[in-house]
Amino acid sequence: MSAITATDVNKLRTMTGAGMMDCKKALTEADGDFEKAIEILRKKGQKVSASRSDKEAKEGSVFVKVSDDKKEAVLIALNCETDFVANTEDFKNLGKSIIETAFAKKPATVDALLAETVNGLSLNDRITELVGKIGERLQVTSYIVMKGEAIVPYIHAGSKLGVLVSLKGVNGKDVTDAGKDVGMQIAAMNPVAVDEKSIDPAIIAKELEIAKAQIIAEGKPENMVEKIAMGKLNKFFKESTLLPQAFVKDNSKTVAQYLDGVSKGLTVAEFKRIAIG
Repeated sequence: MSAITATDVNKLRTMTGAGMMDCKKALTEADGDFEKAIEILRKKGQKVSASRSDKEAKEGSVFVKVSDDKKEAVLIALNCETDFVANTEDFKNLGKSIIETAFAKKPATVDALLAETVNGLSLNDRITELVGKIGERLQVTSYIVMKGEAIVPYIHAGSKLGVLVSLKGVNGKDVTDAGKDVGMQIAAMNPVAVDEKSIDPAIIAKELEIAKAQIIAEGKPENMVEKIAMGKLNKFFKESTLLPQAFVKDNSKTVAQYLDGVSKGLTVAEFKRIAIG
């Protein structure tokens, strides 16, 4: 067996980013062969990844990329176990690599995204390698691709929450500020849909059922249940869908009224909101 020197260990550490003792053990096991040592470190990452699979990854960051013409955008959430890891350069660089690949390739699913290769290594393998280095579970928990007339991102402070807003009726105007205002609204109020028409019928049925049960429990006359329930449902629409909500920066107007004031006919086509934790 060839002697493992400190220079060898430092060289492998520079190549892989793994810890000094891990590098020394890998080189010893590989009898000084760097390629074998790297393979050993990668396998260690897979073992660590498997051992952490039952751990909760509730920290992390969101990453976003928007095309120059603002007609396409990609948003991902990369989760880890601790806020400490989320603030490391290794984690941030991994997130940037994933979002750049997602934007360039726009695969259909998270699995397809993780199968994409960067410099000859799949994103899934890159995640596994970093898991081996940091000893925490890492997971892409959300992946969103959006196309539209004008897409504006909003990333909340700390990168723990991200929103994509697709605006329509732009009429050639710069609607970046308006989009960010609406993104902040979505981040704060977490609406269930753009408006009443875009709510999942199952949600409407559930809200109506809950309202009727509450009214009956309050002892209201049976012939009034339907009418009162519809009143409660309309209140739900007003408070829980985006466009009729009171605008957070000026509650004298609704979000719809705010947008129409920015540019006649400007409105929201769709939005997506993802949060870490």
